[in-house]
Amino acid sequence: MVLSHAASDTDVSHSTFASPYVRTSLPRFKMPGNSIPNEAAYQIMHDELMLDGNSRLNLASFLTTWMEPECDKLIMASINKNYVEKHAYPITTELQNRCVNMIANLFNAPLGETETAVGVGTVGSSEAIMLAGLAFKRKWQNKRKAEGKPFNKPNIVTGANVHELLRWLMRTLCVAAILGSTLNGEFEDVKLLNDLLVLKNKETGWDTPIHVDAASGGFIAPFLYPELEWDFRLPLVKSINVSGHKYGLVYEGIGWVVWRTKEDLPEELIFHVNYLGVDQPTFTLNFSKGSSQVIAQYYQLIRLGHEGYRNVMENCRENMIVLRAVAEPMEGLKKTEKFNIISKDEGVPLVAFSLKDSSSHTEFEISHMLRRYGWIVPAYTMPPNAQHITVLRVVIREDFSRTFAERLVIDIDKVMRELDELPSRVVHKISLGEEKSEANGDKLRVTVKKSDMETPREIINDWKKLVPDRKKTNGIC
Repeated sequence: MVLSHAASDTDVSHSTFASPYVRTSLPRFKMPGNSIPNEAAYQIMHDELMLDGNSRLNLASFLTTWMEPECDKLIMASINKNYVEKHAYPITTELQNRCVNMIANLFNAPLGETETAVGVGTVGSSEAIMLAGLAFKRKWQNKRKAEGKPFNKPNIVTGANVHELLRWLMRTLCVAAILGSTLNGEFEDVKLLNDLLVLKNKETGWDTPIHVDAASGGFIAPFLYPELEWDFRLPLVKSINVSGHKYGLVYEGIGWVVWRTKEDLPEELIFHVNYLGVDQPTFTLNFSKGSSQVIAQYYQLIRLGHEGYRNVMENCRENMIVLRAVAEPMEGLKKTEKFNIISKDEGVPLVAFSLKDSSSHTEFEISHMLRRYGWIVPAYTMPPNAQHITVLRVVIREDFSRTFAERLVIDIDKVMRELDELPSRVVHKISLGEEKSEANGDKLRVTVKKSDMETPREIINDWKKLVPDRKKTNGIC
């Protein structure tokens, strides 16, 4: 969707340092008629991109923003390779298969010594979830057809914190569990869900499976909480998706989905193409795409190993503790006595927090004012039945150091002091009653005082008008 307005004669880009090469302004929404030198094009683009936020200070995102220089070199060396041309780039295909097997083993897939895992690389967890959903749908349809039963109205059960893509799959049969909520980082109790569903299946004769959306938590739980049972150790878990570009520590554009066994991916969903010269089986929603992210994922898996990933995740958790300040002598958010910590200790290393008193100022104001210090910290409302709660969220990534955590606390404290010195930006409205006539004929206007709950709800509703609709952003990072 194009968000920019229609072009006019004044919609041009002006060059400054590129002026020795370009003496005229360039149109913004139309291709220029003449070529310009490569140095000038680079300078124009470089200068305009300077106005973007700093990705390292973008604490809203779960996505990786730093990789080692050696991996950057591998990415640049393979950036022109088409991932799907398996006959032309067989080693790239082999590296993808190795990644799938490593991840499946990490998730305790029941594989034999010589058995290969079933899975595929995707552009992210959205595509991975869609593929898993299609597999559930086709298996359910085949089962219902064989039983002579209707197969056009399946169902899906999810929590309110579900990834937005799963809302598009509402006519598919499975139960979806979230390992790492976007809203507060919490791990859902997949084992409890599995145990209850086993009993329900026995009681009803159903065969309802589980899909685990481990987009954020899939590369965290095996290293921080190895005893936690959430993966293929549970019999009803049939597929798992994970984002390589989150805590898999790879730049944007790589996700993974793995299935428990070959039987859990219906053969008819795999299609074949031969117009690239050889027969190629494939099961993805995208076709042409770069291979550099697959290569980067394999680099991280062999470079870090279990030890390296565990060290990274432990460091993220320690920096989360510093930011929360749950122990002396650290001066973190909790020590300010102005915030409630919403997130839990176990889960994705992030800190979700809200104001104890939002009668004068709101979390949205804090988010806005932190931008002056370079920090990008999101503010948002919680899902249905908790929409009156507004929170700020800081995602702790590999490149978020203890120094960053301490600096952020200092800047938040500065913002709070500034807000305390300012008058409230939200005027508390007092509803007016009808005019009544007194005995002497004078008009009397009766005022109705807001309740303790009405005022904060009204403030939140005013601020919600300034942010996108929750339904369009819930579960997206």
